Amino acid sequence: MFNDLSSVTAYLQSRRSGKPRDMIAPGPDSATLDVILHTAMRTPDHGKLFPWRFVHIRDREAFATLLEHAFIAANPDARIAQIEAAVSPAMMAPTLVVLLFAPQPSAKIPLWEQQLSVGAVGMNLLHAAHAHGFVASWITGWACYDPSAKAALCEGDELVAGLFFMGSPRLALEERPRPAPEAIVRAWPYK
Repeated sequence: MFNDLSSVTAYLQSRRSGKPRDMIAPGPDSATLDVILHTAMRTPDHGKLFPWRFVHIRDREAFATLLEHAFIAANPDARIAQIEAAVSPAMMAPTLVVLLFAPQPSAKIPLWEQQLSVGAVGMNLLHAAHAHGFVASWITGWACYDPSAKAALCEGDELVAGLFFMGSPRLALEERPRPAPEAIVRAWPYK
């Protein structure tokens, strides 16, 4: 399928997460973001349940206000600096997409497999952004677990799987430590 497997391997090994605060314009335009999201959907999904949804946050000011109100409600004694730090992700990076875990009722497909599927969508989203020349990052944090934020973003039993920031790198991306294969790969049967 691929004419040059070494190029594909090099590409996969070149993906890095960038810090959302260091991302600058341009980010993906609407048409490119549509392709990125459609590419992310090409993921393992036993049972074709599609246990995930995307929310493109277009009104960043409104999202910042939502986060501010949610943080203050949960932390009524918070100082201004704490509130600003909690709200700052709403304004980071040119593009922000929220990935939701949307579990589906199924007698055959356990919840665990649906959770794995949303994780695979998240990784595909990072790779699709990278393939289009953007840096991306998958972040969780207080806003992903806050009941007010969840109520504004989710329906029913949905959960926030993460915030996905996309843009262009302002700084060179750094390699982070990776585990040595011999530390995490085992052969079975175990000795």
